[in-house]
Amino acid sequence: MEPKGSVSSLQDVTTHRWSVGSNLGLPYGSFANSLASLTPNAGEKQVISPKRAYVAVAVLCYINLVNYMERYTIAGVLTNIQTFFAISDDSTAGLLQTVFICSFLLLAPAFGYLGDRYNRKYIMIAGISVWLLTALSSSFVTQSYFWLLVLLRGLVGVGEASYSTIAPTIIGDLFVGGKRSIVICVFYIFIPVGSGLGYIIGGGSATLTGDWRWALRVGTFSLFIMCGLTFDLYHLYLPNFHQNCSKVLILPVCLCSLFSFIFGAVTVATGIMGGGLGTGLSRWFRDKVPNADPLICAVGMLGAVPCLFITIFVASASIPATYVFIFLGELLLSLNWAVMADMLLYIVIPTRRSTAEALQITVGHLLGDAGSPYLLGAISNAIYKSKPGNDDWRFRSLKYSLVICPFVGLLGGLFFFLTSRYIIEDRKAAQQLIEGTGNRQLH
Repeated sequence: MEPKGSVSSLQDVTTHRWSVGSNLGLPYGSFANSLASLTPNAGEKQVISPKRAYVAVAVLCYINLVNYMERYTIAGVLTNIQTFFAISDDSTAGLLQTVFICSFLLLAPAFGYLGDRYNRKYIMIAGISVWLLTALSSSFVTQSYFWLLVLLRGLVGVGEASYSTIAPTIIGDLFVGGKRSIVICVFYIFIPVGSGLGYIIGGGSATLTGDWRWALRVGTFSLFIMCGLTFDLYHLYLPNFHQNCSKVLILPVCLCSLFSFIFGAVTVATGIMGGGLGTGLSRWFRDKVPNADPLICAVGMLGAVPCLFITIFVASASIPATYVFIFLGELLLSLNWAVMADMLLYIVIPTRRSTAEALQITVGHLLGDAGSPYLLGAISNAIYKSKPGNDDWRFRSLKYSLVICPFVGLLGGLFFFLTSRYIIEDRKAAQQLIEGTGNRQLH
């Protein structure tokens, strides 16, 4: 019988606990809360097979799809909501998204903190349960209770915050290196895919039933399945996952409103193409240009600026040309989805990734879509008041309010260029910390 501290006994403890595709030899035991929060009896040399790891990622991708599908369902039926509640000004309608995002970004840091310290599985289940109940309740609000719809949309942010801060860090635990880049790409592709399907399914459900509230109920059906899959993450094995997924998204596309369908289809296509292209460029240039990732993001962001600007001013002249520039703009913007997430994972040690993810979400939404729906609506209303009663001027006032977006994109590109100056040193520092933690575990 070999002594407890011998080399062979130490190998027994560590050999089965690498992440899929790991080149670092980094044991999960070096972190207080990695796979232990997802697997039962983690202290008993739990073996995470590649098959189970990929199935877990498939579940997370599906939840990400439903996440953004539900989020943009409201956008797909916003005009129906304005008619239903007799809302005349754009800023009030924008409150639905603003309140949701504010709730989301305020709670993201709390869930990030909890995700680095407590069992992630239970945090996700609790959050998604709140998400499910509030999303379903939203579909039963009557005409005189718009304030209640706004409140419930704010509570939906609770559930989404619990998932969005934790899911990418689980992928970071399961995969490293080139495999993680690919898996992160697949995971983040479901953001634009889900967003596009939100428009399509939202508009299609409202057209089919004649009631915008059914758009939320269709989304809730997807949430029920999502809840079940989250519970199954306990075992990291879902034999019927693909059958469940395929049944959720079947809807007669011909019943969707034309514009919602086209915009949704463009968003889905550009998300898949842009996400794949961004990751491909990252993998191609990473060995040749060490700071390639932020440069790819910068080029994508700055390249989208003229497309956004042209889209705003060509919309009243040519709808086909508008969709062409929307396609190009979204394609370029989608380059940074997966690449940016991968950057965050490789410059932050695993025990701080949930917190880092929460910080990124908070800052991104705080400076982005937290206030932008209300702000753009307020600007549009202010411009419209100079010539009230003119429908053409209402369209133009909204168009002029959107001009702020390309300038924000320009700032984003400049910040990515600034990031490229420091990314190499930051990645090296994180790598040294991780390797140092792993070495301490072996002594």
